[in-house]
Amino acid sequence: MGRVLSRTLAWNGPLITLLVLGVALAAGLLLIRLTPLDGVLFVGLAIAGVATLIEPLAGLAVALFLGPLRAYLSAEVPQVPAQIAHVFVALTLAIWLARGLARRNLRIPHPPLLLPLGVFLTAALVSLWGAVELPVYGVPEFIKWVQILLLFLFISDHLKPRLLPWLLGVLLVTGLFQAGVGMWQFGLRGEGPEHFAIFGGRFYRAYGTFEQPNPYAGYIGMTLSLAIGMMAEMLRGKGTRRQRDKETLFLSPSPCPLVPLSPGPLVLLPIIIALGAALGMSWSRGAWLGFGAAVSVMAVALPRKTHWGLLLAAVLVVGALGLYATGLLPASVAGRLTDFAQDVRFEDVRGVGINDANYAVIERLAHWQAALEMIRHHLWTGVGFGCYEPAYSRFALINWPIALGHAHNYYLNIAAETGIIGLAAYLILWGIVLWQTWQATRHTEGLLRGLAIGLLGTWTHLSVHHFLDNLYVNNVHLHVAVLLGLLAFIIRRVSESASQRNILNADQISDFGIEALAGI
Repeated sequence: MGRVLSRTLAWNGPLITLLVLGVALAAGLLLIRLTPLDGVLFVGLAIAGVATLIEPLAGLAVALFLGPLRAYLSAEVPQVPAQIAHVFVALTLAIWLARGLARRNLRIPHPPLLLPLGVFLTAALVSLWGAVELPVYGVPEFIKWVQILLLFLFISDHLKPRLLPWLLGVLLVTGLFQAGVGMWQFGLRGEGPEHFAIFGGRFYRAYGTFEQPNPYAGYIGMTLSLAIGMMAEMLRGKGTRRQRDKETLFLSPSPCPLVPLSPGPLVLLPIIIALGAALGMSWSRGAWLGFGAAVSVMAVALPRKTHWGLLLAAVLVVGALGLYATGLLPASVAGRLTDFAQDVRFEDVRGVGINDANYAVIERLAHWQAALEMIRHHLWTGVGFGCYEPAYSRFALINWPIALGHAHNYYLNIAAETGIIGLAAYLILWGIVLWQTWQATRHTEGLLRGLAIGLLGTWTHLSVHHFLDNLYVNNVHLHVAVLLGLLAFIIRRVSESASQRNILNADQISDFGIEALAGI
């Protein structure tokens, strides 16, 4: 950190000094009017702000931690702005741009995923023409995806091999914190919201700081997939010295990296156990199904030869079905995964009788049906990006007048809001993301390959869970943006490695030609 500070002060010392003094002065003036607890919070945020001036990634780390606290802050700590994470997102991006301007080297990176992201944003923007309640719903949703694009570009440009372990540490520690909160809510707190009670009220569904179990479980499942991908590749590589040497040469700009290249098994294993426990305690069938799909896809990608991966995935699937068929799977878990099937129907649900057992399923089906009606009436450009909720009243079924905020199926939701054009752009975007991630698992080694496998599981979890929910809530989109940036970083390292190999091959051919001429 000292080397980073000295370099930063060297290129723009006066500006940094003025900014630090300004933050200190503002802190002093505000502390006079704050309570001790508020003062501690403010000083902590001020220190984080100064750290962001020194290293922009520090601001992003704070944003990633504070982002999932949004719902909790809004409900329990009103004196702290619920969207405080976005202040650090803005500060991070501003410092990144300011550094480029100060060095007269401001350039916009062009990673492979930039075009499909831009196409989807364009489709979303077109859908906002004539949207209902645009300032309240449409603009915030569009800004959310602009943040995804900007953070994706920031990570693509700013992330360096020496910073990679720190960014991974932030993602894993933030997930571990959320897992700890969820486990405390499940059984250690002893009380909770009545509608989250399970097992006769002895336990409560884990929901972290999300205030809702399903998006919480989606976030936990995506983080768990990333950790398992790294762990699985670490075990596959058997930790040999040769593998570690390859990883060092591939990641580090110098033979002696300044930081450890990857978390070891002793670090990853307890994180994986905690995240897995929290996922189970969420009691979210959508997250369970998404995680099961993620594990299967990661199993396919783990071996170098795809046919062995398919065999491994088949073994896992057959094993899971065997547990269910033989009754070894706990009855409560099996029932949670399958009891909704009897209420799922592809017909008009307006005349269906509602009771406690089928309420949740019929409610989702009613919102799916409303989304289909929106698509039918606004086929090409939808009712407006983010505007499902205000448009719902015009398409609601008679027994379901209150909107849930989204259709509880993101594909129907995005089609209703942005039309067929937006849905096609969204599917193309994630199709390219999945393909690029799969290619990365074929052309990387060590930590980067573990990351690529974990990202493949993350995208799978996200895609499958989106059939039953919307995970772009409670600032989870910030984590998705960072993970997309990690993918761009991996692709760039693969490209640089390929270029280096081509140069080495060309030099070898040149040397061979010189030796041949010398022989003549």
